[in-house]
Amino acid sequence: MVRLVLLGASGSGRTTQALHLQALLNIPVISTSEILRLEMASGTDLGLEVKNFVEAGEFVPDLLMIAMMRLRLGMEDTQQGWILEGYPRTSFQAEELDFLLDELGCPLDHAIYLQASEETLMQRSRSRGGSDDTIEVIQKRIEQFLELTMPLLEYYGYKQKLLTIDSECDAATVSARLEHGINHLLK
Repeated sequence: MVRLVLLGASGSGRTTQALHLQALLNIPVISTSEILRLEMASGTDLGLEVKNFVEAGEFVPDLLMIAMMRLRLGMEDTQQGWILEGYPRTSFQAEELDFLLDELGCPLDHAIYLQASEETLMQRSRSRGGSDDTIEVIQKRIEQFLELTMPLLEYYGYKQKLLTIDSECDAATVSARLEHGINHLLK
């Protein structure tokens, strides 16, 4: 059983590597973007509130994210482990996640950071060409990531749970580096 957090800005290869880890470790990926999409599609008040933040290129507020994560981590498929992709994004969320995991009796094993330059993040995000991937929105996401998420690296580093992987290269090379790092951690 392994419980991982996968960190990285939009364009770092986070989703690709989460799917690689899912196949490697046979545990579910819990993607915040998937949870948010499902919530927005539900048409509930919460879904509409979430949609306003997402369309503006802003992060969904902590309390909303924590409530959604509590529900998701309580589901049956998470009992053998999981990979959180895109969450937590702030130190506050990381602390709240730790409290929640302690409460559930399933502490986090490791946080993995996919590190890439701003130039690479911008280039990859622009090439995806999603409807919400305008240059302004992409730049805002990168700036928010640097401002809000970088303290997470200190948080997990201090707890000695951080593995940093250089994600500047092609996906196969990053996958190989990630697999090597995970195998080393799980020994």
